Amino acid sequence: MPDSDEIKVTTEILLKGALFFAVIDSVFITVLARLLRSEDLVRLKWKLVGFMGLFFFLLFGSLASIIFWDSVYSYVFPLWARWIIPPVYGLLFAAVGLFFWWLALRLHTNAVVTFCLLGGVWGIATHLWAIYRGIMIKPPMLQGASPAAAILIATFEFIFYWCVCLAIVALSEYIAKLKSGK
Repeated sequence: MPDSDEIKVTTEILLKGALFFAVIDSVFITVLARLLRSEDLVRLKWKLVGFMGLFFFLLFGSLASIIFWDSVYSYVFPLWARWIIPPVYGLLFAAVGLFFWWLALRLHTNAVVTFCLLGGVWGIATHLWAIYRGIMIKPPMLQGASPAAAILIATFEFIFYWCVCLAIVALSEYIAKLKSGK
């Protein structure tokens, strides 16, 4: 496996990734929308928020800080932030998940679909901020890739993450009900 310093992310890679996530998202959201109702989303509130905190702490905080610190994040964050980012990401993403849960239930749409799509809005927001911080021009790995393509993939990538979190929490609740015989 190549060292992360040798990897070059191109616009083409980002666009192919966006297409990949978009296809998966369309299937994932369709399945979730057919299996879950707004009432299910209401019932899952705190389990979902808690799981999102853990999920993003592990995924973006810990894993990304370990694997991509030297090749990406060290170019836009000070060294002291390396071990502060994981818990901050976990808390921040849990809070955003709670806000999007609340918003999805108040809009006159399918709450499950809206919740997942709002994850894409968060992907756009976080990646706009990262681009502002220099993520596309400072790390050699990302230099030359299109910021628009980075935002596009982030949109569908974060929809996927929101779907994963919702699916895992709903599935774990379903399995717990089966085990308890209810």
